[in-house]
Amino acid sequence: MNKDIYVLIEHLQGRVADISYIMLAAARTLVQDTGGEIVGILLGYDVQNLASNLAADRVVYVDHPALAEFTSDGYQYVLADLIAENKPRAVLFGNTSIGHDVANILSSRLELPMVSSCQTILSGGKFVSQICGGKIMAETSPPGMTTLVTMIPGGFKPEEGQSETAPNIITYTPPALDDLRVSVKGYVEPEPGDVDITKEPILIAVGRGIQNQDNIELAEELAKAIGGVVCASRPVVDQGWLPISRLVGKSGNKVKPKLYLALGISGAPEHVEGMVDSNTIIAINSDATAPIFDIAKYGAVIDMLDLIEVLTEQIQAAKG
Repeated sequence: MNKDIYVLIEHLQGRVADISYIMLAAARTLVQDTGGEIVGILLGYDVQNLASNLAADRVVYVDHPALAEFTSDGYQYVLADLIAENKPRAVLFGNTSIGHDVANILSSRLELPMVSSCQTILSGGKFVSQICGGKIMAETSPPGMTTLVTMIPGGFKPEEGQSETAPNIITYTPPALDDLRVSVKGYVEPEPGDVDITKEPILIAVGRGIQNQDNIELAEELAKAIGGVVCASRPVVDQGWLPISRLVGKSGNKVKPKLYLALGISGAPEHVEGMVDSNTIIAINSDATAPIFDIAKYGAVIDMLDLIEVLTEQIQAAKG
């Protein structure tokens, strides 16, 4: 086993995902302990330019038409070959649909240990992970073999994983990828016409605490008063109360508004991934132990339905 830390670079439609930069920042902490190097693993087709600002010591670039779009099979074959051949100290994956699809199978196939939902890394190489929906933080030390790690946002900033100096790029010839079981034919985009929440400076986000569809109107009135737009966490969208174009989280939109007012949102890692870089986060939740308070600048422990109408009235009064 060598001392290097591998980072799987996630990208979609020509853009590197923020979670990739977060993992590169986390890897910097790890190599201070291992003494190895940070190695970005970039899989794709004609996407070498995506490596230009990665804060890695070197990038292993795998170029193949079968990797033009993500498929679990393609990534598994390439990574299994790379890991088995080079035996890095750790391999970092995003705690995303892509990361889970690949890391879980590789852990089983290669019989390697895996640490899930890691938020930050302490000196000495200890991993700190969220469990129980983020209400408990667990520390663990990696065993003495290659360890797979899935990372969540919160412990590092994306800009910490970016560099103005392009890393060295090493081209790697992948194993045969001609008989993959899955291929991507295209992307289904949201219907045009709805507001683009990624461009809004003020977002009023509603979660499970909204309780029923009728109460969405209360959030709309608050948004109108404050000059913002209503968005939502997964439970609200799954109920059909708001369209998927309003979804914030790892399976929805990533937003960076000036103000993010979270109403009745617990702060599960899947949601936090989409809004953690907001300028100011204000959380309203009846559960004082909700993980959303860990990232909020301001918060109030109260049922959102007891506050929302009063807050709307106060804002309207203040505006005259």
